[in-house]
Amino acid sequence: MPFSNAGIASGLGRWHHLDNIRTRAGPFTNLDVFDGDSVSAAMESMKILVIGAGGLGCEILKDLALSGFKDIHIIDMDTIDISNLNRQFLFRKSDVGKFKADVAAKFVESRVKGVRITPHTCKIQDFDEDFYMQFQIVVCGLDSIEARRWINAMLVNMVDPDVEDSIKPLIDGGTEGFKGHSRVILPSVTSCIECQLDMHAPRAAVPLCTLATIPRQPEHCIEWAQIIAWDNEKPFPKLDKDDPEHIGWLYRKALERAKEYGIEGVTYAKTQGVVKNIIPAIASTNAIIAASCCNEALKIASNCAPFLGYPNENYMMYSGNDSIYTYTFKHEKKDDCAVCGVVARELSVKPDWTLQELLDSLSTRPDVQMKKPSVRTETKTLYMQSPPSLEESTRPNLTKTLAELGLVDKEEIGVTDPAFAFVSFKFRLRFV
Repeated sequence: MPFSNAGIASGLGRWHHLDNIRTRAGPFTNLDVFDGDSVSAAMESMKILVIGAGGLGCEILKDLALSGFKDIHIIDMDTIDISNLNRQFLFRKSDVGKFKADVAAKFVESRVKGVRITPHTCKIQDFDEDFYMQFQIVVCGLDSIEARRWINAMLVNMVDPDVEDSIKPLIDGGTEGFKGHSRVILPSVTSCIECQLDMHAPRAAVPLCTLATIPRQPEHCIEWAQIIAWDNEKPFPKLDKDDPEHIGWLYRKALERAKEYGIEGVTYAKTQGVVKNIIPAIASTNAIIAASCCNEALKIASNCAPFLGYPNENYMMYSGNDSIYTYTFKHEKKDDCAVCGVVARELSVKPDWTLQELLDSLSTRPDVQMKKPSVRTETKTLYMQSPPSLEESTRPNLTKTLAELGLVDKEEIGVTDPAFAFVSFKFRLRFV
């Protein structure tokens, strides 16, 4: 957002140029909902929540503060690592080991006077509906699909048709190298994150036979070290992907494996990236996507221009690989969405599948991506992950076929996962 020291010196004020945008109607402004005289005061009292204080979150926090939002909360449970300093510009070497949310909040408050930023150094799952209900807009700068799905389910679950303020716009940004996206979701009104889940397909698994016999890439050597060598040698009781000593052990094993097969490219950084499924972050991409997200927040808060998401395009894609290219499109709301839909989703299965095979398929489907599913029908529980007593009593069902369990074609089942406490996925079986 433009900022002129000359403007302040002449008495125009810090927000003079911003007010030229947010308080004046433009060619696309909807005059039925725009009130330029009240915009500044409304944005100062508006509460906005930022989730994530990493590479994208730092940019979002700075942009929101410079866009006229005065009451901002930020959630991030991570601490600062020295590897963050090359792109997470709110942090310094002396901040290593401190909570990202605390440091980011203090830094922006010190540079943008009059802005109040409240940090929360915990999980988003630690808060209830009352906490999220106090905000007018939620902006996500997350690198976790699971966390996105959780907050999406929470905001959809909060919607009350009789309470207008219960619909909290969710602005989500994400980057992968030189690519990125921003999207605006109006819970229960437009397509939600769960509707769009198949756009975030998990990384394809490498067959174990390839890892064990003929590795061809440095990634194969690293996954061999993580899956096979670690299990055989058990150097530590449990793998901690954030422990440098554990990553160092995997790196050395992978390097030995790579040398044996004449494969180059195994480094400590690549080992860390494969083990933690890290996609390289580009500072310029973070800046572009964060600016897009905050631009949408400004438009939603001020009504100075139509925002992305309603009634047409709701998804913006950015690509900077070869040149700068962006486009927007409308991602349709799915009637069979597990979170915001109204009908059960069709699930193709074979009657001779075991229940375990059914559960395994739910973890590999791009539109489901569950980790620890539990399943039941309308009349009985087939398998529950917890509590331990129920898991033990339903465990024998895992080896039974769907036919043996009495499941029939077109029968509906309900599936839950601990990661999505508010969602019960409904599937209608289709025997093939």
